[in-house]
Amino acid sequence: MSVAKKDYKRITTKSLIEMKSNGEKISMLTAYDYTMAKIVDSAGIDAILVGDSASNVMAGHETTLPITLDQMIYHASSVVRAVDRALVIVDLPFGTYQSDPKEALRSSIRIMKESGAHAVKLEGGSEIKDSIKRILNAGIPVMGHLGLTPQSIYKFGTYTVRAKEEAEAEKLLEDAKMLEKIGCFAVVLEKIPSALAKKVAESISIPVIGIGAGSGVDGQVLVLHDMIGMTHEFSPRFLRRYMNLYDDMSKAIGNYVSDVKSQDFPNANEQY
Repeated sequence: MSVAKKDYKRITTKSLIEMKSNGEKISMLTAYDYTMAKIVDSAGIDAILVGDSASNVMAGHETTLPITLDQMIYHASSVVRAVDRALVIVDLPFGTYQSDPKEALRSSIRIMKESGAHAVKLEGGSEIKDSIKRILNAGIPVMGHLGLTPQSIYKFGTYTVRAKEEAEAEKLLEDAKMLEKIGCFAVVLEKIPSALAKKVAESISIPVIGIGAGSGVDGQVLVLHDMIGMTHEFSPRFLRRYMNLYDDMSKAIGNYVSDVKSQDFPNANEQY
């Protein structure tokens, strides 16, 4: 059943919590640059994640680990300048928060001050509790991230579905409750069984955003470049491609090359 949407002129962390309370699903996509963020924001997205997935889709790295804090701030600044409505959340990159709560706070302050973003996102549960609390105590909103956590890919050794076993599922649920208790405004659940994700969403009052976590959560997030088909090698079950820009762009560029070679471009109307 569809739910009437409230007209939010500007999305805040409070707006997302209100959406969950009202039964309105939350839409979130990634963006990493001004031009794409402008399009995403004007289309009515609720939240934009400046994800460390920029390491993959923008820089060509195999994992999210290589991207630096300076690079994340650069991408976030570009996105913030484009946005009028959406809430902008920025990933803290690998190595900037895991072991030292003071470093986690310094990293978060740099993101907030230098990019103008609205919140940060961290991967992990109880093992990074102290870092999250330190950031929250400084007044910086935090989104959690549980399930498949790509920054820990070498620990897991695979991108397979997480929390299929009872012990891991129980820990994930307890971590989600802990994130709510200490003050996170939302949590992302990545690539976990849909029944577990639904249980988590029903067990906490803050929004649960899913990616490969089924329909029983409070919202969805996808990587923009995957969703519009700019990437074509990556085809997990949870991904729905709404366009096939890889083929369309390849064809357009091929036509341009052909027109230049044949001297069809520029024609008489395209020069001074």
